[in-house]
Amino acid sequence: MALVNKLSLSSFSSSNSKSINPINPKAIICSLHFKTSSFSSSSSPFTEKHSLERYQRDQWIYSNLHQQKPLEPTSCSVSEDNEDSRRQDDIELQLPELKKLLEVLREKRESKCCGDGREDKCGPGDVYLVGTGPGDPELLTLKAMRVIQKADLLLYDRLVSNDVLDLVSQNARLLYVGKTAGYHSRTQEEIHELLLSFAEAGATVVRLKGGDPLVFGRGGEEMDFLQQQGIQVKVIPGITAASGIAAELGIPLTHRGVANSVRFLTGHSRKGGTDPLFVAENAADPDSTLVVYMGLSTLPSLALKLMHHGLPPNTPAAAIERGTTPQQRVVFAELKDLTDKISSAELISPTLIIIGKVVSLSPFWPYSSKEAPCMAEAK
Repeated sequence: MALVNKLSLSSFSSSNSKSINPINPKAIICSLHFKTSSFSSSSSPFTEKHSLERYQRDQWIYSNLHQQKPLEPTSCSVSEDNEDSRRQDDIELQLPELKKLLEVLREKRESKCCGDGREDKCGPGDVYLVGTGPGDPELLTLKAMRVIQKADLLLYDRLVSNDVLDLVSQNARLLYVGKTAGYHSRTQEEIHELLLSFAEAGATVVRLKGGDPLVFGRGGEEMDFLQQQGIQVKVIPGITAASGIAAELGIPLTHRGVANSVRFLTGHSRKGGTDPLFVAENAADPDSTLVVYMGLSTLPSLALKLMHHGLPPNTPAAAIERGTTPQQRVVFAELKDLTDKISSAELISPTLIIIGKVVSLSPFWPYSSKEAPCMAEAK
C-alpha cells in the first residue's frame, strides 16, 4: 500500500503543496508535448520531458483523460514558471491508473498463491536496476535485454534512448520518471515509493537508467532503500557513457606512457550554481584522464580550476553531445579553448567531457600536437 498511502498523500496533501484544480484536458495535452525550441524532441534520441514520444509510450496511464476527450497530437509552448503545477497535475492524473494496475497485479499474485499453495509465489516481486548504456541499443547486454522483455513495469529515465525503449515487450507498462535541470517528473522519494509499491504487489519491476545504474545514476540510493524494506534488488550493469563514448571516438581512457589512470567526475554544483561540486588538486594530474558527466554549466569554472592547479592549458579535450547515437556531435579543443568552442557549437545536455592527453590519440583529433609523437612512440 506504499503508493496509495504514501505517494498520494505526500505528493498532494502536504501543507506546503498547492491545491489541485479540476484538470483541464486541453492543458494536460499541452503539458505532455514538446516545447518549440532550437532543439526539438523529434530530433532527440532520448525522452524529452514534454515530448510526443513520451506521451505515446505512456498513454495507458492517461486513460481517464481518454474517456473525457480523445487526445490528438498537439504542439504548444510550456511555461517554465508553471512547471511545478503541471507536474502535480500530471501525477494527479496518473494516480488512478497506477492504483488500478496495482490491484490487477495483486489479484494475479493471489490467484497464483491459491492455485497451487506455493508460498514462494506470494512474496514480493523482483526489482532490477538496469543500465542501458549511452544510447546505442546495440550496446545493451544480453542480460539487460532478457530482463527488459520480461518486466511488468518499467520506470525509465530521460537518458534511456527511444531505440532501447522500442525493445520493451508490448505487454509491459512504461512510466517516465525522468529528471532534467529544473524539472523532475518524479522526486527521488516518489520513485522509491513506486518501486516499493509494485514490488510488494508481486510485479517484476525494472528501473531503466542511461549508462550504468551505479555511476552517477543514484542507483545506490534506490537499492539501499528497497533492501531496507526487505525487497531484493538485482543490478545489471550497463556500459557507462565514459567507456561507450570514448570507444566510439577511438579515445583510450588509459594508455601506457600517456595516462596511467582515469577519473570520473560529476559536474553538478551543490546548489545549482556555476561552481563544480568538487575539484581536488590531484584531479589536475597531466598523466590522468578526466571524464566529466553533466558538466556543461560548470565547465568554465572547472577548466579554470584545473589550469590553476597545474593542468597545461593546451591539454587536449573533447565534448560529446548525445554520444553513440545518430545525433552525436563532437567538439575537439585544447582545454583553454574548450568552453568557447562548446558555446559556439551550442552543445546541449547530455554532453560528456573528456580531458587528457589521450584525446589526441583519437583518429578524429583535428589538431597537430607537439606531444603527439611522444604519445605515438609510447609502447
